[in-house]
Amino acid sequence: LLQQHLQQEGEHLKHLAISIWGTSTMRTGGDDVAQVLALMGVRPRWDGPSRRMIGLELIPESALGRPRVEVTVRISGFFRDAFPQLIGWLNQADQLVRAQQGDPSQRMCAIYGSAPGAYGAGLQGLIDSGQWDERSDLAEAFLNWSQWDYGKAGEPLKDRSGLEDRLRQVELILHNQDNREHDLLDSDDYYQFHGGLSAAAEQVSGQRPQLWFGDHSRRERPRLHRLEKELDKVMRSRMLNPRWIEGMQQHGYKGAFEMGASLDYLFAYDAATDRVPDWCYGALCDRWL
Repeated sequence: LLQQHLQQEGEHLKHLAISIWGTSTMRTGGDDVAQVLALMGVRPRWDGPSRRMIGLELIPESALGRPRVEVTVRISGFFRDAFPQLIGWLNQADQLVRAQQGDPSQRMCAIYGSAPGAYGAGLQGLIDSGQWDERSDLAEAFLNWSQWDYGKAGEPLKDRSGLEDRLRQVELILHNQDNREHDLLDSDDYYQFHGGLSAAAEQVSGQRPQLWFGDHSRRERPRLHRLEKELDKVMRSRMLNPRWIEGMQQHGYKGAFEMGASLDYLFAYDAATDRVPDWCYGALCDRWL
């Protein structure tokens, strides 16, 4: 990711935002958390016999060979409930880096999420009801739902201004997928979290951040590319695939529901990010109708 950004932009990545889910963390054992630590230039310390993580250590600047990346993490409600210890490790990593840098007040890792007991990112209700007019409405919903700061001791604190300040600095927004049992247009969660971060960052900064997708389904060979490429891939391999369409037709109303849901999720991604090309709708109209 860092190499591709440097090659394409001509400078090192400084600030990234990522969404982390509890279900994927259970399946991978912590890919997303490991990536956040690596971006910050922190490595885990392990107890060999038990393979338990027992601490963190700072990778020296000389060994890192690049600037440390500031990371804004948007955790899901289930991640918050299931992995409080991982939230603690991320906060410890932030403190470790801050203690070694010139400005200890500058947070290297900030963790935001929905209110205690709440789940989701706020976009689904608006999309389903149609009660919105502009992308800024979706951004407002995401900010309202995501403004709880989980990076401090005790109960999470409401800190919308802090979230907005960090999103103004974000250059790249990443979401990883750890398996191929589903895709970006199979669930409302992808557009809620990935698209919601995009809409919010664009709203507060006036800039369009890069949107990246990480395929971790083969852990020995992760694939990283722009969101636009992944959406194109899903369109051509599933949504416009005659074998998938025929398979859905065999399931009557339920198949039609699945097709309609995928179109809804495509539109919602478009509404939140403005990264879906117009040909997608024309091709679906021609192929489906």
